[in-house]
Amino acid sequence: MQGGTIREVAETVPLWFWFAFATLAVGVVLGWLTRVVARRVLRRVGVPGAIEGTAFERTAREFGTSTVDILAAIAGYFVFGIAVFAAVAVAEIQYVAQFWNAVAGFLPQVFFAVIVLIVGVLLGDKVELVVSERFRGVKLPQVGVLPLMAKYSVFYLAALIALGQVGVATGALIVLLAAYVFAIIFLGGIAFRHLLSAGAVGTYLLLNQPYTIGDEIRVGDVRGIVQEMDLFVTHVETDGEEFVFPNSKVFSDGFVRVRS
Repeated sequence: MQGGTIREVAETVPLWFWFAFATLAVGVVLGWLTRVVARRVLRRVGVPGAIEGTAFERTAREFGTSTVDILAAIAGYFVFGIAVFAAVAVAEIQYVAQFWNAVAGFLPQVFFAVIVLIVGVLLGDKVELVVSERFRGVKLPQVGVLPLMAKYSVFYLAALIALGQVGVATGALIVLLAAYVFAIIFLGGIAFRHLLSAGAVGTYLLLNQPYTIGDEIRVGDVRGIVQEMDLFVTHVETDGEEFVFPNSKVFSDGFVRVRS
């Protein structure tokens, strides 16, 4: 009796319902598999090591997850979302289907926009770390602005690309980008004129090597041994003290190489 009742109920359910249910079930499985595969692929290509130390990764760790897990989850939900659209289309629910059909064409753009934003944030954080590391030895206050400028420049480009993906008119944003680049060049030239001068002189000194590490030189009233020199500064040690001269000062004031 009970088996017959179940059969009768199953026969009363429309066929499209079973197809829609099966589509959803397949979508759940495929979404889960996509999440697992994406996580393994991202780890295999070295993404965790590449983004280690970035602000985005640290924030993700605070919430008990990671950047790799977030990207893998987004990929899984994207596949499941496609399955939902397919199930609604199979079910032929008129008003719901019309709504989802209108949204279906927009979903891939949103997916790629979110991915671009996340990648842009990661790249911006990584660029900030790299630039900070490159200029770690430069003891000039203006240098601290360079990592932030590089970081937010990457953020702006990522936002521009993401907005373009979702169909937002980016003409005005491109004009703002051009103004932003001009401001960086103009204001940067003013703020870093001494840094640029020191860098140009440092390039000359490194190429021609009028003195090298270990030479004894005299700059002004200071006489000592060159301990370190880079693109911007020269370190001279004397009597237990270390003097750091901007290369522009060494070049403009002149130096004397003491021959032993």
